[in-house]
Amino acid sequence: MSLKKIIYLTLVSLFILDACNLKKKPEQAEEPVRSVNVPPFNADSAYLFVERQVKFGPRVPNTKAHDLAADYFISEFKKHGATVITQDFGTTTWDNHKVQLKNIIASYNPTAQKRILLASHWDTRPYADKDKKKKNAPFEGANDGASGVGILLEISRLFGQGKLPSVGVDIILFDGEDWGTKENEKSSLAMPEGYEDWWCLGSQYWAKHKHQKNYSAYFGILLDMVGSKHAQFLREGVSLEYAPTVVEKVWNTASRLGYTDYFVKTNVGGITDDHAFVNEIGKIPMIDIVHYQTGVGFFGDYHHSRKDNMSIISKETLGAVGTTLMNVVYYEE
Repeated sequence: MSLKKIIYLTLVSLFILDACNLKKKPEQAEEPVRSVNVPPFNADSAYLFVERQVKFGPRVPNTKAHDLAADYFISEFKKHGATVITQDFGTTTWDNHKVQLKNIIASYNPTAQKRILLASHWDTRPYADKDKKKKNAPFEGANDGASGVGILLEISRLFGQGKLPSVGVDIILFDGEDWGTKENEKSSLAMPEGYEDWWCLGSQYWAKHKHQKNYSAYFGILLDMVGSKHAQFLREGVSLEYAPTVVEKVWNTASRLGYTDYFVKTNVGGITDDHAFVNEIGKIPMIDIVHYQTGVGFFGDYHHSRKDNMSIISKETLGAVGTTLMNVVYYEE
């Protein structure tokens, strides 16, 4: 027998032996994928909720549109079965306006110990100071405020129609987020007592005066400018600092659902937004889903300008964000 044939037969024997040994090994069962019935998010309905807000006019504090919008939100939340609490408070803005503000809190499964906090701001900035032509003009705020609120109103509607998630959910609409200093201007006033920044007045107030004594949540998610066409949401720095596991949870959920064009796994710097005060003062790990435009930065080129109107709102973007949030909440145990 030739050497080549001996080598060949030896290799064949070893292959057969290995195959037999493999058959004798117990099969390793794959880890089962948990299946959860998540109500489908309706992007058309969310769009209508955005449009309804815009029809009130700019929701600037101390205006009729602001009052009408607040009444509308409270009515919608109650209609959908939420326990609703409001926080009415007054303060002074950077340009010395006395404003009356209102945080609106809608709770589902109020007795559940494990709670998830979903939030957005609902007020509109009083002037379009980034507009190229009319820097003092009012603007619709379709994306800056109304888009996040529209998604949360649709989630509330779904909660009211079907099976609730196993965790408790608190939806907070923060007021007074957007009356901060104008571009390249500073205030000559001292900061009002109890506040650390001219921006995000409602979340600062709530973080120091929570709607329930000793309230806490397992984690929170803030929505800010989440409805524009072709929007992308990068992983913001304050979110990564305070709540990195929540960032991973949300972006991985979006990836599983096929929304990688929207939720991009790229890290960027941090910003001052409502989540910063919920993290730092309220001690609840909260992330910010906020639009980032390459070449422009956070918020996009329509930010604080008259371009922020219904023409930039996309049902597809609203659907991607809303569906991701619904899956995050319903898969939480």
